[in-house]
Amino acid sequence: MTVSRFPRSKRAIAAILLASTVLAGGGGFLAVRAVAANDANPPVSVPPAVQHAGFADLVARVKPAVVNIATTEKVEKADAPQMPGFPPGSPFEEFFRQFMEQQQRKRGPQHALGSGFIIDPAGWIVTNNHVIDKASKIVITLEDGTSHPAEVKGRDAKTDLALLKIDPKQDLPYLAFGDSDAARIGDWVIAVGNPFGLGGSVTAGILSARGRDLNNGPYDNFLQVDAPINPGNSGGPLFDQSGRVIGIDSAIYTPNGGNVGIGFAIPSNLAKTVIAQLKENGRVERGWLGVQMQPMTETLAKALGRKDSDGVIINAVVPDSPAQAAGLQQGDVIMAINGTGIRQPRDLALAVANIPAGGRAELQVWRDGREKEIRVTIGSQPDDEVAAAGNPAAEGRVGMALAALTPQVRQQYGLDDQTRGVIVADVQADSHAAESGVRPGDVIVKVSGSSVTTPGEVSARIGEARKARKDAVPLLVLRHGTTYYLALEIA
Repeated sequence: MTVSRFPRSKRAIAAILLASTVLAGGGGFLAVRAVAANDANPPVSVPPAVQHAGFADLVARVKPAVVNIATTEKVEKADAPQMPGFPPGSPFEEFFRQFMEQQQRKRGPQHALGSGFIIDPAGWIVTNNHVIDKASKIVITLEDGTSHPAEVKGRDAKTDLALLKIDPKQDLPYLAFGDSDAARIGDWVIAVGNPFGLGGSVTAGILSARGRDLNNGPYDNFLQVDAPINPGNSGGPLFDQSGRVIGIDSAIYTPNGGNVGIGFAIPSNLAKTVIAQLKENGRVERGWLGVQMQPMTETLAKALGRKDSDGVIINAVVPDSPAQAAGLQQGDVIMAINGTGIRQPRDLALAVANIPAGGRAELQVWRDGREKEIRVTIGSQPDDEVAAAGNPAAEGRVGMALAALTPQVRQQYGLDDQTRGVIVADVQADSHAAESGVRPGDVIVKVSGSSVTTPGEVSARIGEARKARKDAVPLLVLRHGTTYYLALEIA
């Protein structure tokens, strides 16, 4: 509203002045001439603006190392759909069969476009994993228009990175990774890529934020930029003003399929280690701790006697894992690793993943109301595991009905004979239990760190916490086969 009003106000003022001049007749005209002819009072002027260099020189240097990627995916023939129950001999039966056969014939190879950049003169190319995922054929087109078939040399779905190789007849121009941690919010960034298949497109903007988690995986740590990037930019480089690659364009936030000024790039400092391993081994080996965890909350921190909510709480230790060998326990709060503070699960996941198998790590842990240090030898992450994973739990009268785990109850809730604890039979709406995230069907395994097997033991532990004037008490619950810590408010 402010922007649109201002020019209308100026037009209104101009119209009023013009009307005044007309009404004044010749006098008004002479007054204007007198001001214009007064050399002692010249009209307002602005000195010529300093011309900024822009990014033309930078783009001229880096653009030859940016490539277009075209992929072809073979579509497997789908199983024939089940014929609807038409009466035998019905004309609809034959019509439906012919229609479905026609649709099957129309299913042909699928094509997609993306971007990438050369990191080695021998033809090594970096892109996103999702650009080449399921591709049966990959063709790289260089800036000079020449095309080359490409081979996938390594890929990592967890960070959405892939490494390709072509065989050029001569050395190619290539790019170097920069330091993404050194880039500051507000710094200029330049993106080069292949949006909508247009090829060689250059856009500029600023670094808007860092550390964005898109919930795509345990290692999400995206840079956010407002440089326009669109479908087809995926895998292309994001440059700083020195021409170093500080990010790999990977995703956009959009309500309509187009750019709205929110794009995301994988930081170069994360990509460097992944790409180096892909080039050397064709795969990525990550450190593994072997815990399931969840973020701390202020209420849960109070229940555990902590003054702040930094750190992550372990809700399960994987058997035969490095964590178990080091003596980590369910309910421990990991506050730091190798002197670096931990604020959320992703921090620990990234830190552990970057430690090679066999490396040592020193953990600062909160247990039983005090701090202690635990040394752990990091293991090699199994293919079906993550370095550390977990799900956040939700967070005023207690309001829950409890029952013992009788054979009938076990059968009702589908629990095996090995499950120990107390079942939550019901939760009252607007109660402390409901607002703390307790659900019917949860099995309370521990209260304040002590195992419980009867409803009376749960009540006793909560009563002890009330006598101690605690605001909340920590519950370890089993839900759908996964353990969670909840902070049950009792104040």
